[in-house]
Amino acid sequence: MGAGPVGASLARALRDVTVALVGAPPSSDTPEGFDPRVYALSPGNVDFLRRLGVWDALPAERLAPVHAMRVYGDDARSSLEFSAYEAGVSELAWIVEDTALQRALSTDVRPVQCERLQMDERVARLVLADGDAMEARLVVGADGASSFVRRAAGIAAAERDYGQSALVANFRCEKPHRNTAYQWFQGGAVLALLPLPGEHVSMVWSLPTQDAERIRALKAQALADEVAQASTRALGALALASEVRSFALRRLRAGRLVAPRVALVGDAGHVIHPLAGQGLNLGLQDARALAQVINEREPGRDAGDERLLGRYERQRAEPILAMDAVVSGLFALYGAKSGWIGRLRNAGLNLTDRLPVLKNILMRQAMS
Repeated sequence: MGAGPVGASLARALRDVTVALVGAPPSSDTPEGFDPRVYALSPGNVDFLRRLGVWDALPAERLAPVHAMRVYGDDARSSLEFSAYEAGVSELAWIVEDTALQRALSTDVRPVQCERLQMDERVARLVLADGDAMEARLVVGADGASSFVRRAAGIAAAERDYGQSALVANFRCEKPHRNTAYQWFQGGAVLALLPLPGEHVSMVWSLPTQDAERIRALKAQALADEVAQASTRALGALALASEVRSFALRRLRAGRLVAPRVALVGDAGHVIHPLAGQGLNLGLQDARALAQVINEREPGRDAGDERLLGRYERQRAEPILAMDAVVSGLFALYGAKSGWIGRLRNAGLNLTDRLPVLKNILMRQAMS
């Protein structure tokens, strides 16, 4: 259930089972220029998509590698820089447009909603909105933060509203970005500029909701000037090159990733703040892990067996918890208004930049 990048990649990765993919098909609309919604995919997930035959289906001229990343604290003297060269890799990440990825992943999708989910010891039964019904050994909820599957399976989830919205848009930049990703922590707000092909960048700006609404309402040049000023004019003057979209931000953590004949992947099981750009990466890691567990199960083993699914849940528990803790900790740390906390966090950023071992640990975690 759910035909977005996580659900579609899982459907492609499963072997020797019959799979039905149910959900909304990819949009057929083609955005002018670059899609304002992009993802920074880790090398580990790029390798996963390559094995599925998806990566080579993406238009190469619309992909941008990230060779370096510069992170700035909330004063001009605190910074942290990551380099692909220092990490011994060809790139830290790849920037991919949402529409391009969804089209490359596109497979047979049944575009219908599910109205009821019933389980017994043998199968799960899905009653669909068109009156049809399906039976399956396993139902995977890849249907987003408001997951129908999660609710129908009785899996509780803890949710928290961040009180922020993320603005996304693309800009032409005066100075070359040199395939560098930039990020500024701004006392609670977080601004990121990600490289796109040519002299374009994609913006993700997480702001208190009221500020986000004000900025989104600005005319094109005024908005571009505000982003340029907030980014310390690191890329010179900016010009808006797409529509501006807004997404409310919240944190979600499901109490379990599995239930009898049910598994959750992606946003159905966990949603984190976009400040680390790891939301889709975590979801694709879920798909990789669940596919491996099912593909490598013992001969004759039921794919919906709860003990089998427990292997998937145990494998994903620590990475999800660790990423959630890091992102939530950074959000709390950079949202704190105390002067001494500000000095401490900026000193920590500079210290991390001077410790190659710690930097390598952070890079390896983000590239998996």
